[in-house]
Amino acid sequence: MQASSTGGAPVNPASVAAARRAQRWIWAWVALGFAAYLLLPWYAIQDATWYEAVPQVFGQAEGANGLMQAATQGRSWLFIGLAGLLMCAVGAWLPPGRGQGRWLLAGGAIGAIGLSVAGFTIGARGWSVAALNTQFGELAINQFGIGAGGFVALTALVLLAAFGIARLGLFKGDLFVAAAVIGCGVLMALFIAYPVSKALSGAFFNEDGQWSIGAFVARVFTERIWGLGCLAGGVRCGVAWNTLVLALLTAAGTTFLGTLMALMAERGSKRGQGVLRVLALLPIITPPFVVGLGLILLFGRAGIVNQMLENLFGIEPTRWFYGMPGVLVAQLFAFTPIAFMIMRGVVQGIAPSLEEAAQMLRADRRRTFFTITLPLLKPGLANAFLVGFIESIADFGNPVVVGGQFSVLSTDIFFAIVGAQYDQGRAASLAWVLTLFALGVFALQRGLLGKQNYTTVSGKGDAGIAMALPDGVRRTIYCIALPWIAFTAVVYLFAFAGGFVQTWGRDYSFTLNHFKNAFALEWGQFGLVWAGTAWNSLITTLKLAGISAPITAALGLLIAWLLARNEFKGQGIFEFGALLAFAIPGTVLGVSYILAFNVPPLELTGTGLIIVLCFMFRNLPVGVRAGTAAFKQLDRSLDEASLMLRASTSQTLFKVVLPLLKPALVAALVYSFVRAMTTVSAVIFLVTAENELATTYIIGRVGNGDYGIALAYCTVLMILMSLAIALVQFVVGERKLGRRGATPPHQGHHKMESLATP
Repeated sequence: MQASSTGGAPVNPASVAAARRAQRWIWAWVALGFAAYLLLPWYAIQDATWYEAVPQVFGQAEGANGLMQAATQGRSWLFIGLAGLLMCAVGAWLPPGRGQGRWLLAGGAIGAIGLSVAGFTIGARGWSVAALNTQFGELAINQFGIGAGGFVALTALVLLAAFGIARLGLFKGDLFVAAAVIGCGVLMALFIAYPVSKALSGAFFNEDGQWSIGAFVARVFTERIWGLGCLAGGVRCGVAWNTLVLALLTAAGTTFLGTLMALMAERGSKRGQGVLRVLALLPIITPPFVVGLGLILLFGRAGIVNQMLENLFGIEPTRWFYGMPGVLVAQLFAFTPIAFMIMRGVVQGIAPSLEEAAQMLRADRRRTFFTITLPLLKPGLANAFLVGFIESIADFGNPVVVGGQFSVLSTDIFFAIVGAQYDQGRAASLAWVLTLFALGVFALQRGLLGKQNYTTVSGKGDAGIAMALPDGVRRTIYCIALPWIAFTAVVYLFAFAGGFVQTWGRDYSFTLNHFKNAFALEWGQFGLVWAGTAWNSLITTLKLAGISAPITAALGLLIAWLLARNEFKGQGIFEFGALLAFAIPGTVLGVSYILAFNVPPLELTGTGLIIVLCFMFRNLPVGVRAGTAAFKQLDRSLDEASLMLRASTSQTLFKVVLPLLKPALVAALVYSFVRAMTTVSAVIFLVTAENELATTYIIGRVGNGDYGIALAYCTVLMILMSLAIALVQFVVGERKLGRRGATPPHQGHHKMESLATP
């Protein structure tokens, strides 16, 4: 500590340095805001990137900067952002304190809110709101979608307002935390809450564009959606009942089968663990409808089973598999391994000392299993059920491939948008039902688990040996799980082999023509030519997934840190917003993005950016959950020690916390990348000819009956994703819990029983 030159209180050099750093950050964002107004094109230019429009920034064309747009082109509303930046500049001259905070908050809020209101009310044809057109008459001046200049200026204003909030004493005065919370909150509001609410609001407008509760009731409560014809002896139920029954059956089935497989992997023989790990990875590294294709090769009209029945018993092949049975079986195959991965982690985390204590108190293995082991699995069972339910209602690929005449909400939403009759109101009403189903189960799961802590792995060592399964339980599990695993392997084997035969059902001769058609390379006059029809979609998918994955992981871990290491008002709403994308089916999110970002201020439809944003916010909860789990294993004293040594919050996060989160970061990166590569429902509405993705290419081939090319493409995706995940798992390794060396299950439980015997 040093004494001040006036003989006053001692001055801490570290505190002075931190204050100077904070002031520099405030000035940096003020300068960046002014630079955005002067040096960048304010609006997005059609058929041109922002840097191609930079030469126009000082001219009169559409690519002019914000100042020129406001001063010479009649868009005077843009001056409000400059006024906000000037107020923030005045605040930056003031010393740190509440006075500075008031200027920063006022300037940032006035500028950001003013520009946002103008952006949403003034569009490419003048007023975007009919009421304003009626009130003030037609507007002669219009504006286009926001460009690089507008984006940077708005970002600066939002962050300066956040700095002002911190200076007023909120967020413990920490500028970084305030900027992170406000910034993430604005992003979630803009790219999750706004588009979803805009899409869902379409159900309340009639054909004339007038607000009407009756229109909503008429669309939602229809025979098509809620009909009970199947219960009354008819042929079909409504699509809502189809979706709900299918989702409940899928969730229950995947949870049951996944739990049996997890118990077998962790408490049974170690010999089959390698196969289980491979099967656990398959649904993640393959598009969701690959299982449906494999099942068609088995049970379809030209499938192996139908051909055998015809040859052996003369039974004519039919389409019996297409419909509810086919979709249910396909979803069970596709989503059971996800439940297995969830339950395997829960089974691993059960402390053996609890089971040993029960056996020392003379409980046999069967009683210990049903009174100790199973109750500790409840959180995992609830999460596995929730994931299975959400995956089922959001699944688009399997119902399209094997659904036949069996309709569900996700496919009806798709056909309402892309069908001959573009019916936004009907799509919105179906999205309401789908979203309410998802939120209902999500709320039920949260209510059942509450805020209780189910942690079974603590900082204390637990060198106990996990109890072997009771004999009856083990035999039951093997009788159910082993046939299912074998059947899964057969289905994936057929899906893999389908790309190597000429024509399934007619000509089984080996061929590589499907791979050549999709991924041919030729030498032309100007060098290597990507001649295959699938190269464009594969390269585009790799590029967009590679861009979105690191941003998704970084944003998810940042939100996890804010939730785990900070306390602020509205934290519950912030957490719900961060996890909301998980409860919203992908089909609903895709429709939402089309409706919200087709007009100013954000004209993104048809661009690669809208797909990247959809990938990001669809997969955001993955990074949040991975980060939250990792933070629970890190002692807060690590953060506190860094802060006590006068490191700033940002320094603590990047130099102390982030290196300890490498496994969570890798998990979030891999999952975000793979999901972006294989997703269907969220992006089925967003792709264009220039931005075709791998999954939409495969769906198109399936629709044309080109199963060979579709399966060949799936094989390539499976190999690429397997290599990526294998490399990551090799680098990161397995989790170690400090348990004693594995003891053969039967020896272990006999030894425990001998200890429990008097």
